[in-house]
Amino acid sequence: MTVSYTVYGIRTPLITRGADLAGILIDAVTGTGAEEFRNGDVLVVAETAVSTAEGSVIPLEGIEPDEESIRLSRQYSLDPRLVQCIREESDEIVGGIPGFLLCMKHGTLLPNAGIDESNAPPGCVSPLPRDPDGSAARLMHEIRRRTGARVGVIIADSRTHPMRVGCSGVAIGCAGITPVIDARGRRDLFGKELHVTRQALADNIASAAEIVMGEADESTPCALIRGLDIPVTDTCGIETIDASECLFMGLLREKDR
Repeated sequence: MTVSYTVYGIRTPLITRGADLAGILIDAVTGTGAEEFRNGDVLVVAETAVSTAEGSVIPLEGIEPDEESIRLSRQYSLDPRLVQCIREESDEIVGGIPGFLLCMKHGTLLPNAGIDESNAPPGCVSPLPRDPDGSAARLMHEIRRRTGARVGVIIADSRTHPMRVGCSGVAIGCAGITPVIDARGRRDLFGKELHVTRQALADNIASAAEIVMGEADESTPCALIRGLDIPVTDTCGIETIDASECLFMGLLREKDR
């Protein structure tokens, strides 16, 4: 089956604390070639836009780092106030390199617990949304209520990959579409059965959206993907695995023994 799809970047005004994100996107999509939300569309929204609208931006002024945060800041060349924020946002600090702490949060490994200084107001940092799946579901239902369109919603972040230069998109929240397609049991070109292959559909869509969304001053925190022919349901939630099943966490745990 061949699927032809189109990715539309959605430019918005500067999103501020308490903004009506659904309303902003409904208005903004009219200025794109997509014109409106339609059944089957998939909307990708940058996590910073969601955190800002939900009021999760953290001002660094007034944060008092404790002794452990000061120690880690010296070890990894970070602002101790930022380290304090990272530790409070993390489920676990796994390690780090100068400028970054490697953390466990929401069942995934990520730098600095996903806290972002870019595209946050001066003197502030933007943490990940508290409940990315919930944020995606609320946005999905609000767009459906106002427009009648059944759309899937992905909350996206950008991540690096081991031993690679550059970032790509990753879905941290998802509603309306199945985030992973299970290919186990299918056959490859030579008839061999697949035993472990699962396609990270939501992550792949997030990466496609990142091409038009950008990482700097594009003012394009969202993208609409049309033509994927993915059924939109009330499915909600990103799938994660336990740290004991993760190749990278397994190596890190082994190193610490």
